[in-house]
Amino acid sequence: MDLIRLGLNNWIRNNIDKDKLRDYQLARVTAVDKDSFRVKGEEGECRAELTGKLLYTASSPLDYPTVGDWVYVQFFDDNTLALIHELLPRMNLLKRKASGRAFDIQLIAANIDTAFIIQSLDTNFNIQRLERYLVVTSECNIRPVILFSKSDLVPVNDIDAKLLEVRKRLPNVRAVSFSNLHNADLLPINELLAEGETFCLLGSSGVGKTTLLNNLLGEELYKTCSVRERDNKGRHTTSRRQLTVLAAGAILIDTPGMRELGTFDIESGIEDTFTEIAQLSKKCRFTDCSHTKELGCAVLAALENETIEMKQYENYIKMTKESKYYAMSYIEKRRKDKDFGKMVKSVKKIKGSKSR
Repeated sequence: MDLIRLGLNNWIRNNIDKDKLRDYQLARVTAVDKDSFRVKGEEGECRAELTGKLLYTASSPLDYPTVGDWVYVQFFDDNTLALIHELLPRMNLLKRKASGRAFDIQLIAANIDTAFIIQSLDTNFNIQRLERYLVVTSECNIRPVILFSKSDLVPVNDIDAKLLEVRKRLPNVRAVSFSNLHNADLLPINELLAEGETFCLLGSSGVGKTTLLNNLLGEELYKTCSVRERDNKGRHTTSRRQLTVLAAGAILIDTPGMRELGTFDIESGIEDTFTEIAQLSKKCRFTDCSHTKELGCAVLAALENETIEMKQYENYIKMTKESKYYAMSYIEKRRKDKDFGKMVKSVKKIKGSKSR
């Protein structure tokens, strides 16, 4: 496999340590399923494991490989097993707060050029959730494209109304509606799939991400499942993150559906997504204005005269507070983890000295 076909671009090339290539080869992580990895390089694709050194020195989830990462590896057993020694610097990294109450990071994918943010036009349609995805992708300097699936289930007038609503609220983002049942609908999506670039499918379970991937591949390569009839919710058919190279040369990463997308420190992403509110905030009387109760707040004034929408404002405030809270909680967790690690090491030293 030519590494250029795997997405080896100029940014990655400029961050290769050539001295390391004396002992290792380059490969790209093509699948992650919990603690199981697969990589693909010039020698082909195979199962991969982390070296003991990488496991020992990793201090957070950020230090582990995720799908899309470039890594230094050694191949063994006739190229059926690879050892991952080290990660290359990342061009960008999509991540989220781990689901539930745990204050930890879950890696989604790395080194992405374009994110296909997919919602279905039926009950899954939600502009506030779209804004959340846009904040995350903008923070990573990833180009977003919104894809609205299941257009065959919704009247044309309703589709037009929803697209108009999205363009009004998110004027700088391209939005395309399609149906996985109609091949003609896939033409605009195929036109976006540039050779050698990496695309990532993001969205909730049941919106048709894996079905779209199968359609773009031209074969039923990956398992899909229908939504639940009682609540129209998707089932988690895709359980791992996986990278696929299409025949035309684009690289596509499929990810498991996400019912929640907790966000960390994403200040620039919020400003880039909520541009109107960001511009208004510069006119507030106080530079540290929270836009919730202060006199002279330009954002609250715009809300009162209906220059900005209430739902847009509420989502902005919610994401800003949530991001700061999660970031502080994660920093506190890391501090406690480090303190605990120091305590364990000190106990081992004491036991070691007593045994002597």
